[in-house]
Amino acid sequence: METVTPAYGTSTLLLIAAAAVALLLLLIIRFKLHAFVALVLVSAVTAVVTVGPDGSLLDVVDVLTAGFGSTLASVALLVGFGVMIGRLLEVTGGAQVLADTLVARFGEKRAPLALGVASLIFGFPIFFDAGLVVFLPIIFSVARRFGGSVLTYALPAAGAFAVMHAFVPPHPGPVAAGELLGADIGVLILVGLVLAVPTWFTASYLFGLWAGRRTDVPLPAEWAERLAANTAGQAGPSGTAGAATAPGATGGTGTPGPAAPRFSTVLLVLLLPLVLIFLNTGLNTLATAGAVDGEATWVQVLRLVGQTPIALLIAVLVTMVVLSRGRLTRGEVEDLANSSLGPVCAVILITGAGGMFGGVLRASGIGGALADTLAATGLPVIVAAFIISLGLRVAQGSATVALTTTAGLMAPTVEATAGLSSLDPAFIVIAIAAGATALSHVNDSGFWLVGRFLGMDVPTTLRTWTVMETLIGLVGFALAFLGYLVL
Repeated sequence: METVTPAYGTSTLLLIAAAAVALLLLLIIRFKLHAFVALVLVSAVTAVVTVGPDGSLLDVVDVLTAGFGSTLASVALLVGFGVMIGRLLEVTGGAQVLADTLVARFGEKRAPLALGVASLIFGFPIFFDAGLVVFLPIIFSVARRFGGSVLTYALPAAGAFAVMHAFVPPHPGPVAAGELLGADIGVLILVGLVLAVPTWFTASYLFGLWAGRRTDVPLPAEWAERLAANTAGQAGPSGTAGAATAPGATGGTGTPGPAAPRFSTVLLVLLLPLVLIFLNTGLNTLATAGAVDGEATWVQVLRLVGQTPIALLIAVLVTMVVLSRGRLTRGEVEDLANSSLGPVCAVILITGAGGMFGGVLRASGIGGALADTLAATGLPVIVAAFIISLGLRVAQGSATVALTTTAGLMAPTVEATAGLSSLDPAFIVIAIAAGATALSHVNDSGFWLVGRFLGMDVPTTLRTWTVMETLIGLVGFALAFLGYLVL
C-alpha cells in the first residue's frame, strides 16, 4: 500500500469511504468509543479492506504509522509549546493584565469589544475551553461592574476563542489540516488572522451585542456571591469597596504578592512567535522573487529562527524567563510546563489519528477516487470541503475530528486541482475550519461548557451560542471563498 494505485474501481472505493465514515460516526455516537480509538480502528479496517489481491497485509501498519507520525511531527511540537505559553500567562496574571488594560483603554461603553480583543490575542496560544475558563472570572467581573446581560460580554470573548481555535495555528485542527493539504504554516497563520478578525467582529461581537439586548442572562448566582465577597473583603478602612483581587494585589495578610507582568511584557510574549514566523514567510517570498539571496547565511539563519517550531521554542524560553522573574521558581516553572501538557494529550492523539485516517485514504486510492468524482461534478473544491466538514461536525460534534477527517478526504483533490495559488490551500483550510465550527449543538462539548458556565438552559444556548457558532462558520466560509476566487 505504499503507492496510490487503486486496487478497486472508483465506485467501490467511494462505497468503502462512505462505509468508513459511517462506521466512524457509529462508533463515536452510538457506542461512545473515544475518538482516538475509533479513528485508529476505522483507519486499520479501511486499510485492510483496500489492500487488494496484489497487496500485503504487512504494509498496513506502515501506512498507519506513517500517517500518524507525519501529522504528529507538525502538530505535537506546536501545540505543546503553545499551551506552555498560555499556562504561564494564566498563572502569572498575564491574562488578567491583558483584559484589564484593554477594558480601561477602550472604556465602559466598549468593554465587550475590549474583552473580545483580549480574547483574540490570548487565544493565539491557548485552547478554546482553557481560554474561556481563564477569562470567565474576568468576564463576570466586568459584567457585574457595568451591568446588563452577561451575553453582552461573554459571547464576544467566547467567539474570539472559538475563531482562533479553529482558524489559526498553533491550534491542532488548522495545523493538521494545513499539513495534510500542503499549506505553508506562516501563510496559514497570516490568512487565518486576516479572516478571523472580521469573522469575529461580525459574527461574534456584533451578534453578542444584539443577543445581549434581546436575551437577559443574569450573572450566575454563585459568581455574584463570590464577586460580592471578594469586593467586600477588599473594602478599605472607610468601607469603600475595591476591585476584585488581581495578581500582585495585597493579600489578606497585608503582604503584597508578586507584581503581575506589564501589559507590554504580555504583548511581547504573545506577538514574538508571530513576528518570527512572519519573518520566515516574508524572507521566503523575497527569496522566491529574487529580491534577496536565498542561499545567503543571514537569510538562512533568520528563516531557521522563523520556522514555526523554532519560533515557538524561542517564545517559550522567553516566556519562561520574563514571566517567572520574581514570581516563580525554576521548579514551579517546570511543574507548570509539565501540567500544561496533560490536558492536551487527548487532542494531540486525536489529531494524529485523523492524520492516520488521511494517510490511509491517500494510500488506498480513495482520495483520488473522491477527487475524480468531485471534478466531474464541477463543484469547487473549497465548497466541497466546507460541506463535508459541516456534515461531519453536525453528525459527531468534535470540530477537531471534522477538521482532520475532511482534510484527509480532500487532500488528493487539492493536490490534483490545477492552478492553485500559494494562498489557496490556506483558504481551503479556513473553509474546512468554518464548516467544523458551525451548528454546534448538544453533541458538542463546547455547547455544554458555555451553557452551564453562563447558567443557560438548552433552548437559550441553542438560540445564542449555536446561532453565533453558525454565523462564525458562514461568515468565515464566505470570506475564505471570496479570497479563493479573487486571490
